[in-house]
Amino acid sequence: MVEKRQRGGLASIQDILDSYLRSAGIAKGRGIVARVFESWSSVVGREVGRRARPVRFRNGELTVEVDSSALLHELACFTGEDHRRSINGILQRTVVHRVIFKQRG
Repeated sequence: MVEKRQRGGLASIQDILDSYLRSAGIAKGRGIVARVFESWSSVVGREVGRRARPVRFRNGELTVEVDSSALLHELACFTGEDHRRSINGILQRTVVHRVIFKQRG
């Protein structure tokens, strides 16, 4: 399933690795970040998504900036864990281990 540069019937190791990671659902770099961010938007909906935006995903931690202290409290104390589980459900594996909420400021 190697698609890129082939030289004399041989593919580069980078192309083989990229192809494997894609087929295994383990997108490299920005791919998984984009999928996590998209999943956040799907889970929280349009209104909350405008007020609570994911800004970083690294080492299983999703950081979300929130525009008000009231929403920060609601997400951190009541619905954040449910949202984390829902994101992992969409991705069909545990990718997000923790969600950190921070108020924009």
